[in-house]
Amino acid sequence: MDEDTQATLPGHAAAERATGERAPQRWVQGWRRIMLSAGMLVYPCLTAVAVSGNVSGAALVAGYAVVGAFCLCFVLTATAMIHRRRRQVFLLLAVMSALFLAALPFAHENAFYLAIVVVSFVAVLRRRHATLVTVTATLAALLVPWAVPAWHAGPGTFQALALLFTVLTTGAFAEIATTNQALVAARAEVARLASEAERNRIARDLHDLLGHSLTAITVKSRLAQRLAAKDPDQSLAEMAAVESLSRQALADVRAAVTGYRDVTLAGELARGRELLRAAGVVADLPTSTDPVATRDGELFGWVVREGLTNVVRHARADRCTVTVTGSSVEIRDDGTGADGRTGGTGGTGEGSGVGEGSGVGEGSGVGKGLRGLRERVAAAGGTVEAGPLSPRGWRLLVTVPPSARHGRAPARKGTT
Repeated sequence: MDEDTQATLPGHAAAERATGERAPQRWVQGWRRIMLSAGMLVYPCLTAVAVSGNVSGAALVAGYAVVGAFCLCFVLTATAMIHRRRRQVFLLLAVMSALFLAALPFAHENAFYLAIVVVSFVAVLRRRHATLVTVTATLAALLVPWAVPAWHAGPGTFQALALLFTVLTTGAFAEIATTNQALVAARAEVARLASEAERNRIARDLHDLLGHSLTAITVKSRLAQRLAAKDPDQSLAEMAAVESLSRQALADVRAAVTGYRDVTLAGELARGRELLRAAGVVADLPTSTDPVATRDGELFGWVVREGLTNVVRHARADRCTVTVTGSSVEIRDDGTGADGRTGGTGGTGEGSGVGEGSGVGEGSGVGKGLRGLRERVAAAGGTVEAGPLSPRGWRLLVTVPPSARHGRAPARKGTT
C-alpha cells in the first residue's frame, strides 16, 4: 500500500511514460501490494483468536462479525488505494477505526491488533501526523488494558511493541517507495535532457557543416557557369570540386549524426583558402597553426569555418584576413555587407560578444551560426567579440584565456 500512495505523487505517471517501464513497474508493484496486504491480515486473525478465548455464544458471533467486517473494510481500502480513490480510502479508515472500538469488548487488549492496521494506513497516508498518531496509539495499547480492571490484564506491552515496530516498518517502506519514485523521475529527466542536448548538438553541427559546404558549392557552381563559355576546362574543374565538396558534406553529415567528426584548424584554413579564392576574395590566411594548442585546434577550426562562411555569404568583401595566436583567432574583412550598410557580415552588435542584433545570416536577430559558435566558445571558457570596423568591414575575435585552457579537459570528438 505504500507504493499505491506514492503512485499519486506528481510526476509519477510522467516518469513511467518517459522510461517506458509503466507495465513492468505496475506488475511488480501489484505483487508487492498483495504481499503486504496479506501480511497485514495476520493481525485481524490474531484478534479473532482472542475473541474466541474471551466470549462465547451470541457475543462470540458478534465478535466474529466485527472482525469479519474489519477484514472486508481492509480489502476494500487496499482496493481503493490501488485505484487511487483517496476519498474512499479515508472513509473506509474511519469505518475501520469504529470497528476497532467495537471489537474492544470482545477481544480486550488484543483488539489493538486491529489498531495496528489502521495506524499503518495513517502513517503512509498522513506522514505529517504519523508520529503523533503512532505515539498515541502505542500508549493506548500499553495503558488501556491495565486501566480496565474487567479485562484482568496488565499493560499491553506485546501489543504496543507490535504496533510500534509494524508502523515503523510500514513507514520505512513508504520512504523507500518515495525515494524510488524520485529516482525514476530523475532518471527520466536526465534521459530527456540528454536527448535534448543531443538534438541541439546535431542541429548546431549540421548548420555549421552544411552552411560552409553549401556556400562553397554555390560559389563554385556560379563560377563554373561564368567560366563555361570562356574556359570550359576550368569550368569542368570547378564542377569536379563541387562534386568533391558534395561528397565531403555528405560524409560530414554522417559523421556529425554519429557523433564523430574531425574539425581541425589546419583543415579549415585550407578549405577556407579555396572558398575565398572561388568567391574572388583575396585571402590573407596563416600558413602554420603551430602556436595553437592541440586542444584548441577544433574550436578555432569551427571559428574559421563560421567566420569565412559568413564573409563569403554576406560581406561583399575584397579581402579577408585571418590572424591566429596561441590564445585567439581573429577574422577581418573589408566588406559592406549584403544590405549595403557598413558592418560587413552582420548588423550592429552591442558591446562585446554576440549580442542581440549581431546575428549573421538571413533575417534579423542572432544568426544560428554565431549563436552556435558562442555556445562552443562559452563551453571552452572563452569569449566572442563581433562588430563593425571603421570605415568598413567586420571583425570576429574569439579568445580563450590560458586559465580556461588549462582548467578544462580536451574536448571529445562529437562534442563541443
